[in-house]
Amino acid sequence: MIQRHGSSVPLPKTATMTAVVTQGVGDFDQLVLSEVAQPAAGPGEVLVRVLAAGVNNTDINTRLGWYSSSASTATDDSADDRESGWKGATPFPLIQGSDCCGRVVAVGPGVDEGLVGARVLIRSCMPLGDGSDSHSTEWLGSDLDGAFAQFTVVRARDVFPVESAWSDAELATIPCAYGTAENMVSRAGITVGTRVLVPGASGGVGSAIVQLAKRRGAYVIGIASASKRDRVLEIGADRVLERGQDPLSQLGARSVDVVIDNVAGPGFSSMLAVLRRGGCYVTSGAIAGPLVDLDLRTLYLSDLRIIGCTAWDEHVFADVVGYVERGEIRPLLARTYPLREIATAQRDFLEKRHVGNLVLIPPA
Repeated sequence: MIQRHGSSVPLPKTATMTAVVTQGVGDFDQLVLSEVAQPAAGPGEVLVRVLAAGVNNTDINTRLGWYSSSASTATDDSADDRESGWKGATPFPLIQGSDCCGRVVAVGPGVDEGLVGARVLIRSCMPLGDGSDSHSTEWLGSDLDGAFAQFTVVRARDVFPVESAWSDAELATIPCAYGTAENMVSRAGITVGTRVLVPGASGGVGSAIVQLAKRRGAYVIGIASASKRDRVLEIGADRVLERGQDPLSQLGARSVDVVIDNVAGPGFSSMLAVLRRGGCYVTSGAIAGPLVDLDLRTLYLSDLRIIGCTAWDEHVFADVVGYVERGEIRPLLARTYPLREIATAQRDFLEKRHVGNLVLIPPA
């Protein structure tokens, strides 16, 4: 037993743990529930008991090899293991899971023992080296083993203690979606009165963008299916367009300041057309398809900016944890599943019938 502030944190009696191991690029059959060696914290690292792990596009895309240049469409799974990730080969077999709420149960040499027992969120996008190069990162569950397991090991600097009344599952909706969303909102310079258009506003990242833009005082226009309209308004959107409506005809040309779009696909050109002169288009995804039509005259004649976001700026995740602790955002937990039902959870995620996030609970 490890003692901390008068409490005890039990460590496992065996050196194995339950995990879902992704064997390689492919369908759900690549997700194998396994008994594997439990990791140990090395110098500068902490061992975290996973309490809850979110489901998101990143883990599914990595399994499908979607980030590879040879996978040309949203449904193309032709990529192979050699170029499956966004930086080249994914290190399969791999324990995926980029969203983690957990509790620190042990620390390695050089780490403050006061972290033991703390409930933490793990930063999904981790800076490499000394962190001075904000574009040099690795991702939990894509570049190194992640949260689809009973335990995971990460560097101490990537765990953020969180004081909140939210449940473990609610906290597990935060890291990837809200970190990604806050990075885009921050880089776009959104402030009071900024008019922001958010395609896919009912999804994990989209709903996070709505909340994070509203906390900065923006006027937010979401795009969502008719069945999800009321929910998107409830989380803060000022107006919601129905998916399938043309934003250009509904809003007019040059009517918004910023578009934050993780949908892309055939609607891309309309997103640029609604931007004012000097406006900004920001993206970190392309769930409707990565290949788009771009008339460069639209871009340069209107002095538009296009910002691609993958690596998070250093302040982003600490800011998000602060918003949680101060109650400035709220969780959107749609449903939980036991870890063994990961395939069902990912299928449900891909059907997009939910608003917010789905979460997996590993065995205790």
